[in-house]
Amino acid sequence: MSVSAQTTPYPLLPLLGRGLAAGGLAGLASGLFSLVLAEPLMDRAIRLEEQRSATEAAGHAGHAHSHAGEAEELFSRGTQHLGLLVTAVVAGLAIGVFFTVAYALVHRAAPPGDGRGWQRSMGVAGAGLLALSLLPALRYPANPPGVGDGGTVTERQALWLAALVIGVLGMVLAHQVHLRLGRSGRGLPVRQSAAAAAVVATLAALFLLPDNPDAVPVPATLLWDFRVLSLGAHLVLWGVLGALFAAPLPRRRPGSV
Repeated sequence: MSVSAQTTPYPLLPLLGRGLAAGGLAGLASGLFSLVLAEPLMDRAIRLEEQRSATEAAGHAGHAHSHAGEAEELFSRGTQHLGLLVTAVVAGLAIGVFFTVAYALVHRAAPPGDGRGWQRSMGVAGAGLLALSLLPALRYPANPPGVGDGGTVTERQALWLAALVIGVLGMVLAHQVHLRLGRSGRGLPVRQSAAAAAVVATLAALFLLPDNPDAVPVPATLLWDFRVLSLGAHLVLWGVLGALFAAPLPRRRPGSV
């Protein structure tokens, strides 16, 4: 293969269309996963939160119940389920764009027809899972709906955004460490160990952030199940995204140079 073929970057627009399609379908798969497995837990968490709120407002129960009834009539659970799917698809589309840009930057000099599209796509998906899902979730695990004081929403959103930024920067650092050590002739064990150390350092940096300001008044078993299923939805999202993005990548024909 010629040098020019090896250094020709991926065309971004065709990749972007593929990333949007893969991201939308991955978001739908993740939403369906949450709808089937996590929504029953959410319903239980909502009931518990309603019971807790009713207990706290026992002194003026009538007023509290009237407002609770209005809130229940505003959006039915069926409407919320549909909203969950729509939100998951929209989030998948956005992540598909992010995935495509990351893929194009990381593999801009890689020959597109060398048969390694699957490894590259799943590698970027794994990095995205670490940066945007797993590492931030280790610092700020997902909580069921209704948990958290409304007055701390802005603070919690800022902390989560900071965790996402640190996660992405950590993956960039790990990639650069692996790449530079490879250019200096270091072996694969050294490169992988150094990249893993960068990931551990990223996790340590995440734990320098302030704690979640709100208590989580949810039974431990319910909370654990919800968080595991939330992580499972992220695994489905990134796994399906990586697999679908890789599926149409061109493969080198037998006998080609």
